[in-house]
Amino acid sequence: MRVLVTGASGQLGREVVDSFSGPISGGSHHEVLACSRDRLDVGDRDACMQVIGGAAPDAVVHAAAWTDVDGCQTDPDRAWRVNALGTRNVAEAARRAGARVCYVSTDYVFDGTAEHPYTEWDDPNPLSMYGRSKRAGEAELGPDDTVVRTSWVCGRHGRNFVKTVLGLVSAGKSMKVVDDQHGCPSFAGDLAGMICRLVVARRPGLFHVTNQGATTWYRFAADIVAAAGLDPALVTPITTAELQPARPAPRPANSVLDNAALRLSGLPLLDDHHVPLERLVKELTA
Repeated sequence: MRVLVTGASGQLGREVVDSFSGPISGGSHHEVLACSRDRLDVGDRDACMQVIGGAAPDAVVHAAAWTDVDGCQTDPDRAWRVNALGTRNVAEAARRAGARVCYVSTDYVFDGTAEHPYTEWDDPNPLSMYGRSKRAGEAELGPDDTVVRTSWVCGRHGRNFVKTVLGLVSAGKSMKVVDDQHGCPSFAGDLAGMICRLVVARRPGLFHVTNQGATTWYRFAADIVAAAGLDPALVTPITTAELQPARPAPRPANSVLDNAALRLSGLPLLDDHHVPLERLVKELTA
């Protein structure tokens, strides 16, 4: 397949490029066109038409997004332009080129009030501008396209929670982390592998894709510290209400995603998040 990846310089986009560039089933390789923000501004319709139309891909993995949750809250026009209008532009250009789209969305499309993990068939109700703009992006996709919702993404590249925690505790600094927000960490390499699988299999529809095992930000931070061989007591649990300064954007208290569509389709689920966490911490601290 010829696959175009938007947001190819981001922490997930780089892993997606690697997944499609490496050996896939049968030992074949796919042709990957990596488009970073410098090459393709998804908010620019003409640019999308030119780049995607000129590339004539079989599939587009749309990983480009503005994921700064608090930034989106304070600059809604940018959030709409990148996450909603940008997805409209990518989807339109892909349709004209005869390509299917795989769009990466977020757990923040839910309000977090459910007492159970969210399935693909639960009704979204985003609280934040980030969640609203990503939900709007979902609505731009067609019936033959794929939507992958994920959560708490971290990995080797870019800024993320694992790197932040390791940086602080390695310097001997303690930290306070909220213990009343629940979710599932997703490791970019594992997530990219599943995106590749879904795209190659041409599976349409909505899929929740996370590593397994629900946790809280506090418990996740303590696990990161322990994996680095440091004292988990450096991390103290607090409530969201105690967080200072308060964050501009509201967070869902429960954004645990049930990977129901994968499970019911007989597709393998990603590893428990502790497995890639150990691997990532070892790589980052080597």
